[in-house]
Amino acid sequence: MSETPAESSANPDFDAMTRDIAEVPAVEVIVTVAVNLMSAAAVKLGLTEEGEDHKDLDEARKLVHALAGLLDATATEISSFHAAPLRDGLKSLQLAFREASLVPDEPGQGPGEKYTGAVYG
Repeated sequence: MSETPAESSANPDFDAMTRDIAEVPAVEVIVTVAVNLMSAAAVKLGLTEEGEDHKDLDEARKLVHALAGLLDATATEISSFHAAPLRDGLKSLQLAFREASLVPDEPGQGPGEKYTGAVYG
């Protein structure tokens, strides 16, 4: 029994997807994940056009912390060409979090500061 076009689009070709993923260098995967974490954190910090509609500091804390952990864990695996702008973005998010908090964390206790050290404006 052959599949109709609707059925084949509902069942993705996992072999082809695996081949596509296999061709992507690890650095690109890491950078893509980091950018996705940054984007999600910016939304949760209310830094988008919708601002306050999506602001959720608890969620933002988790995302910024995960980003810091990823960057810390991969610091020796990705070049400074990739790492420097990601670290700058992380610091900007950490500062935005501190500014958005009604009761700011103590220096060194903010999201991701376990990995980066205290962040000051």
